[in-house]
Amino acid sequence: MATASATKAPVLGKQSKADLPADVFGEEFHESLVHETARADLAARRRGTASSLGRGEVAMTTAKAWRQKGTGRARAGALSVPHRRGGGVAFGPKPRDYAVKVNRKARRRALRAALSVHAARGSLAVLDGSTFSEPATKQAAQALEKWAARKPTLVVLDVEEVAALKSFRNIRGVTVMQASQVAVADVVGHASLVLSQTALEQVGERAKEKTD
Repeated sequence: MATASATKAPVLGKQSKADLPADVFGEEFHESLVHETARADLAARRRGTASSLGRGEVAMTTAKAWRQKGTGRARAGALSVPHRRGGGVAFGPKPRDYAVKVNRKARRRALRAALSVHAARGSLAVLDGSTFSEPATKQAAQALEKWAARKPTLVVLDVEEVAALKSFRNIRGVTVMQASQVAVADVVGHASLVLSQTALEQVGERAKEKTD
């Protein structure tokens, strides 16, 4: 794969290059910040619905297993204890929220850093979404092969670019996402990145440093 400058990226399927805004794709890589943000992204996607019944929640009699004395056996209480079959779970999971807070400025900076890494190492390409007037998986696969995209590849599109979405979604090793949904964990979790021109503007707007 050819190495691209920090302000240029090849256009998929063409011989031209697209300009990348320096205020988004010129950020230095901050490993700890990117790691923290990616961890928060993945944690937020956990459903947190795992649940188990404790000793006081299982449907079981509260009577003693047998009388306290006279049987020659060890003393035993309720059958709902965790070490008995059918008993409750000790320290089992309960529904919880795994979300980790990351400040907005830090999140934007991490996104810029993740995008800048792809731009600097030449693993980022721009896609002209208008070239797909109808779904064409073969055309999409050939464009990625010509660019020598490393897998896994993330293709980020606008919600309106349905034809391009249908063209890329069935290619092995390719993940297609909407620009409004892509996060730092998605960017750093893929070896190469493809942004449509519309998605480039949308993701760039999300990543720009703002005074808020």
